[in-house]
Amino acid sequence: MQTSRDRGARVRPSRRRVIINTDAKNEADDQFAIVHGLLSPTFDVRGLIPAHFGTHRSERSMEESREEIDLLLDLLDLTGKVPVANGAPTGIADEQTPLDSPGAQLIVQESKLASKGDPLFVSFLGPLTDMASAILLDPEIVDREVIVVWIGGRGYNGYAADHRLEFNLSNDIHAANVVFGSGITVWQVPSDVYTKVSVSYAELEEKIGDAGPLGKYLIEQLIEWNATYHGEPIESRSLGDSPAISLMLYPHSGNFRTRPAPRFGVDGWYLPGTDNPIQVCEQVDVRFLLEDMFAKIRRFARQRSTS
Repeated sequence: MQTSRDRGARVRPSRRRVIINTDAKNEADDQFAIVHGLLSPTFDVRGLIPAHFGTHRSERSMEESREEIDLLLDLLDLTGKVPVANGAPTGIADEQTPLDSPGAQLIVQESKLASKGDPLFVSFLGPLTDMASAILLDPEIVDREVIVVWIGGRGYNGYAADHRLEFNLSNDIHAANVVFGSGITVWQVPSDVYTKVSVSYAELEEKIGDAGPLGKYLIEQLIEWNATYHGEPIESRSLGDSPAISLMLYPHSGNFRTRPAPRFGVDGWYLPGTDNPIQVCEQVDVRFLLEDMFAKIRRFARQRSTS
């Protein structure tokens, strides 16, 4: 005789439905987060969305993100096996006007499949442009079981390092205000948290230096980025986008505080917003994040070498 407990166990989802929106060629940390997500067996990756990262370094930043995603899929032997839907090429013009794109449409369509106990997680490793556009295109999305995980915004505690306009926010402040003001579920990982996920060159070499072409590429592109853009001596890099992956893998690996959703001023400072609650991550389990990622990259390399 089947009990209610048996029936509940049978319908419990075994995988978490995930979309990863990424400005993949902006820096050198998105690559690690993308790979970590794609190598995680409990993720049902419903799609990757290449995002823009402004125009200060490139006039075709979204296209460059797409090219980087395609390269990573090739290194992972996943070309043609994971949907990729291009996001908007720029930020939205104001808080009322969406930028329709295949990426925004993917979010809308996947949100309609979400249900209680089986939400859709949409992680943003760059600007919130495509989430804001999805909300403006289909306002009912805010009432669906959708969790927005955003790496962005400065910290709430006023540390000196957070006095600059945070980069992901800077590329679309309008979009951030749309999302934070909408009432949709938001998990925010601000800069005073995400910058603490640091790895050294020596650690990378020890952990994944022998992990085949994938490990080699991840290390080399990170060192190359630092050499090109970092203005002082350095032998490390923050993998600031990776908390989006570890928090989706295991939400209890982060410490969250509930806050009322703010608005963002033109300088990125927090202003009074709505009473909508958001979850702000104040600490992540860096050991879990890095060791899980390194182990999955090494496992992939072993499996590939024996196949």
